[in-house]
Amino acid sequence: MSRCFPMNVWYAAAWDAEVKQALLPRTICGRHVVMYRRTNGEVVALEDACWHRLVPLSKGRLEGDSVVCGYHGLKFNAQGRCTFMPSQETINPSACVRAYPVVERHRFVWLWMGDPALADPALVPDMHWNDDPAWAGDGDTIHLKCDYRLVIDNLMDLTHETFVHGASIGNDAIAEAPFDVTHGEKAATVTRWMKGITAPPFWAKQLQKPGPVDRWQIIRFEAPCTINIDVGVAPTGTGAPEGNRAAGVNGLVLNTITPETETSCHYFWAFVRNYRLNEQRLTTELRQGVSGIFREDEVILEAQQRAIDENPDRAVYNLNIDAGAMWARRLVDRMIDAENPSHSRQAAE
Repeated sequence: MSRCFPMNVWYAAAWDAEVKQALLPRTICGRHVVMYRRTNGEVVALEDACWHRLVPLSKGRLEGDSVVCGYHGLKFNAQGRCTFMPSQETINPSACVRAYPVVERHRFVWLWMGDPALADPALVPDMHWNDDPAWAGDGDTIHLKCDYRLVIDNLMDLTHETFVHGASIGNDAIAEAPFDVTHGEKAATVTRWMKGITAPPFWAKQLQKPGPVDRWQIIRFEAPCTINIDVGVAPTGTGAPEGNRAAGVNGLVLNTITPETETSCHYFWAFVRNYRLNEQRLTTELRQGVSGIFREDEVILEAQQRAIDENPDRAVYNLNIDAGAMWARRLVDRMIDAENPSHSRQAAE
């Protein structure tokens, strides 16, 4: 059976602050994982199933840097090797659990679920704004009961803001404005400029200047599931379309979506800004505000997944506005096919 997600990539598994010297279970790409920090601060990620009777190790406890199974007391070190078995001195050499490659970067803990020999840290998606001192912000995680690709579709086509988020970031200008789509081997970009428009409530509050604005949305997708969106507004005529955004306000919506199962996912997001950097109250207000906006998406996406499940034979259609999402899907499919050539041949037939 073919998967709907590639395995030989880095997936965000948690915010760095979530992983402590305690057992944290999570399901990534259909596999149960338990994470914890060693006493030296390094993050460990192990298969969450004891070698002996498959009881989740997350039901056990930490003893120093080792996990002790809560059923029969087997101990596993940070490399997944069993170091103790009850009532016997000889340890079965096959007694181990899988240890997953881990990288901490951009405030996230990233796991490699595929071939560990291919786990190159240089392949971690670029989300450097999340811990860049020139930017300030915060984010959260949403657990969604939907295929992770539905979230990608949602983020690659922001015309839905007009209809789903009309009270905050949406207005008619988004659905009416032209856009440009470009793509490469592993990335796709959707660029939309809305010139001389009325700022929607969210951005009017950030800019705090009367009059028409030029608004931009530049959506950058990196396969398989990271999307960084360059957003902002500036007073019309101050040069933002030509590259001078100094008179405006600029933010970045950072998104990376990790499949949990084929119909559920972990959605990690952050909103960062390059203005009023030292105002913690603004950071909190923005996180709360964006959380409310994304809750509106959550309702739509989970309803969409239910409809797909109930109507497996129904076709899904595309409009011009879906061009970015269509390219993102193609890029993901190429990654999946590269890992499973037989599936690629079957699809061609």
